[in-house]
Amino acid sequence: MTFTLAIVGRPNVGKSTLFNRLVGKKIAIVDDTPGVTRDRRLGEGRIADLEFTLMDTAGLEEGEAGSLPDRMRLQTEQALADADVALMLYDARAGVTPTDEHFAAWLRRMGKPVILGANKCEGNAVIDGIYEAYSLGLGEPVGLSAEHGEGLGELYQTLVESLKEVGIDPYEGEKDESLGDKSDTVDTGPVEGDLDYEFVDHDEPDEGKPLRLAIVGRPNAGKSTLINYLVGEDRLITGPEAGLTRDSIAVDWEWDGMPVKLFDTAGLRKRARVTEKLEKLSVADTMRAVQFAEVVVLLLDAEVGIEKQDLKIAEKVVQEGRAMVIALNKWDAVDDRLQVHRQLKDALTKSLPQLKGVKIVNFSALTGQGTQKLMPMVAEAYDLWNARIGTSGFNRWLADTLEKHPAPSVAGRRIKIRYGAQIKTRPPTFALFCNRPDDLPDSYKRYLENELRRDFDLPGVPLRLYLRKGENPYEGRRKKRSK
Repeated sequence: MTFTLAIVGRPNVGKSTLFNRLVGKKIAIVDDTPGVTRDRRLGEGRIADLEFTLMDTAGLEEGEAGSLPDRMRLQTEQALADADVALMLYDARAGVTPTDEHFAAWLRRMGKPVILGANKCEGNAVIDGIYEAYSLGLGEPVGLSAEHGEGLGELYQTLVESLKEVGIDPYEGEKDESLGDKSDTVDTGPVEGDLDYEFVDHDEPDEGKPLRLAIVGRPNAGKSTLINYLVGEDRLITGPEAGLTRDSIAVDWEWDGMPVKLFDTAGLRKRARVTEKLEKLSVADTMRAVQFAEVVVLLLDAEVGIEKQDLKIAEKVVQEGRAMVIALNKWDAVDDRLQVHRQLKDALTKSLPQLKGVKIVNFSALTGQGTQKLMPMVAEAYDLWNARIGTSGFNRWLADTLEKHPAPSVAGRRIKIRYGAQIKTRPPTFALFCNRPDDLPDSYKRYLENELRRDFDLPGVPLRLYLRKGENPYEGRRKKRSK
């Protein structure tokens, strides 16, 4: 990326829509509700042959010191400090508002190059709104339609000119002449798709790629506070209000030489309480983060203890086959720590026995006390998730296990498990070949899983057992009659 562009403006002018358009994916949640975006989000933007780092920011609002609008504004200020150019959007259909005027004056004082974007410029009804923008003192506005992808050619030219004025080469060297002038016909790529993730085949580790670590839990468990402490800066907005995080935010980090991509997610409440469309979008965003993560940290409020909703979240993580670590936050505020641990282990034993032996860590994300224990447990869970068992060793174990406790007979017919093998990792997945795979009881499958975890030291790891019908070597042969 050659430069950084921050999209700023008051709430509900289309910043996230334009962000999605320029990165080519539906990453940021878009809704008619003002103030959906609260944290700054980064992505890789592109307009034709121009590639750059793009930042989506919270809507600019005034508020008292320490209030939520004030904390959101501080996040936007940090985004501007990191950016080379700012793109201020306003709603051309609504015209210039006093809030636009206030923040345009604020941007002029920042000393950064500012491009003025007149969004929602579909049709001719916005001419007056475009003329009004000259009063902002930010130069000629660029007419845009983020929703329909209009005006990106003009934005391309304005962006290149603004960068050259401040001595930034947007191409990092000589422009490739074979590309020609693409400013008139701009291809920003498709905007269909889900989030800021790529589909990953979890069969083999991705060499050189960061470990994808999602932090999930109920609202107000301290997920954003934990990530801020780990990365060493106020990267995400935090506060006493529940549900501050609305969409999954990816944060790049490095631990002990290992690149890590941390995903902060929205808090998950009981399904019956999720009625608003925006919260439903946030929940779906969180679940997609779990699907594309490699390790998931389930963050619990130690003062409250484990609740039914926490078990539901853990069950979802197990169903997705992700490695998991359970973290008890706010540990410094707990009096009877032994009771909290006992309650947690009892709840897991009764409701999710497949998580027996899962890694559990205690800390305070606010003070940082104990947080150094988290990542070693994450790394250990990740290694177990990538465990591979040789076919010969697996079949020796299978023969011994079947000898101790043979598969049951069903309807008077014996089920014979002949052999098996591990067919993939991430999570460890095994195929068993038997004569009647559809009749093997689930209880016996659970027995095999438990024995497998115990004998190969795979505590708390989701396992997959697939039953396949072994081929009968005599099937299809004609029986010879004796003379």
